[in-house]
Amino acid sequence: MEAVQSAMPLYAVAVSLIAVVLIGVSGGRPNLREFWTIAASVLKFSIVASMLPAILDGKVIEYTLFTLFPGLDISFRVDALGIFFALTASSLWIITSFYSIGYVRAEKEHAQTRYFMCFAIALSATIGVAFSANLLTMFVFYEALTLCTFPLVGHKETPEAMAGARKYLTYLLGTSLAFLMFAVVLTYNVSGTLDFSPKGILAGTASNTVLAVIFVLFMAGTAKAAMMPLHSWLPAAMVAPTPVSALLHAVAVVKTGVFVVVRIVLHVFGVKLLSDTGLGTALVYYASFTIIVASTIALRQDNLKARLAYSTISQLSYVVLGVALLSPSGITGGVMHIVLHAFGKITLFFTAGAIYVATHKTKVSELNGIGKKMPFTMAAFTIAAVSMIGIPPFGGFISKWYLFMGAAEASQIPVIVVIATSTILNACYFLPVVHAAFFKDADESTVKGSPSLSGASSIKEAPVLMVAPLALTAIGVLALFFEPSVFLELARMVVSGVTGNN
Repeated sequence: MEAVQSAMPLYAVAVSLIAVVLIGVSGGRPNLREFWTIAASVLKFSIVASMLPAILDGKVIEYTLFTLFPGLDISFRVDALGIFFALTASSLWIITSFYSIGYVRAEKEHAQTRYFMCFAIALSATIGVAFSANLLTMFVFYEALTLCTFPLVGHKETPEAMAGARKYLTYLLGTSLAFLMFAVVLTYNVSGTLDFSPKGILAGTASNTVLAVIFVLFMAGTAKAAMMPLHSWLPAAMVAPTPVSALLHAVAVVKTGVFVVVRIVLHVFGVKLLSDTGLGTALVYYASFTIIVASTIALRQDNLKARLAYSTISQLSYVVLGVALLSPSGITGGVMHIVLHAFGKITLFFTAGAIYVATHKTKVSELNGIGKKMPFTMAAFTIAAVSMIGIPPFGGFISKWYLFMGAAEASQIPVIVVIATSTILNACYFLPVVHAAFFKDADESTVKGSPSLSGASSIKEAPVLMVAPLALTAIGVLALFFEPSVFLELARMVVSGVTGNN
């Protein structure tokens, strides 16, 4: 694999950091501040996309920022897995930026300059994680992401918001400093390197017991992946504004967590080592447990964002499950679910925000008849929900199909049962919302001060800056079913690199 030296990965990370300064000095001029937000998002995506042809041509792009000690440096390496995640995050950031502008204008949110500055830093940190060449660089950006999203979670500054933000920081910073940092240090001690490798870097470096300890430390240290029992920070963080929830679930935080797990599984331990030690099988059952339990809890949530939060906990464990199967189709399905879940889940959160802005309703039980008043919003919700269930012709079907095949390739019949059961549970917590929205009569509002859904004249779609983005992401859910070729090719390149199979 040919390595190309280029500063493009650095530019992709830095562009939104430059935007932070411009957003900050434009704080008194909202239109200019929002222009810098949009301009940075478009430029970031353009830089990321410009590297795609080289990656598809079998090259990797490398750049070393500086060296701390021999063998320890802050450096970037763009490979198939990294650009897969970066394309997902940077493309959705453009849409989320427009949605955020519509949301904060409609809700007249305070501290909007701080909001957009933290948003920009979060995307720089996310791209930094995606393009990290080694565990040290990844750790730095992983921690930066936690710190810059903390003010976003507590943005409303209410007691509830601050409590959620403190829990968020305690879980994510506490686990990474207690476990992830220790795992990185141990990895360097036993292997002498922190650089990612398609075949892993830990094989033959220590006893199976030591390797198992390192593996457990890595899994415990990546609480951003929200696997049980290190998940409760995510429902608590739903006090944040809805665009922040979308950022947490679909673009940055939780997605970064599962991406880091994928990177550690494939490029630190490696497929062969995890297979030989049985650690892959252990991770399969851990992910399966999270999938079923989180789906079951989602059934009981009346708050729409809480239901979506537990859905995320379950759905993103599909990513971990897929790569832990260690089979070509399983890894393909897990990697594909990163982008397919992203488009579906961001659509769901966009619709939740649109409903809140239009009606100030937050509970599933209050949504009877809302599809007749907000047809575009609820049509988008339906498309995304059906995709999450895994029904064609929607994108989520592709990753579910590969996961089923991956389980069969790995002779993991229990996993097939888990995926089938979770699919039924997905339907049970999503379809009743769709049914109530379109096929039930509107009820009088139970929320003081919010308009009644039975009053036709008082309800209309949210502002166009919110409805247009959710329509685009819903179209994306459909488009990824019919034309997934770029992402599918990148996923297959990941598989080829780590297994030697296409």
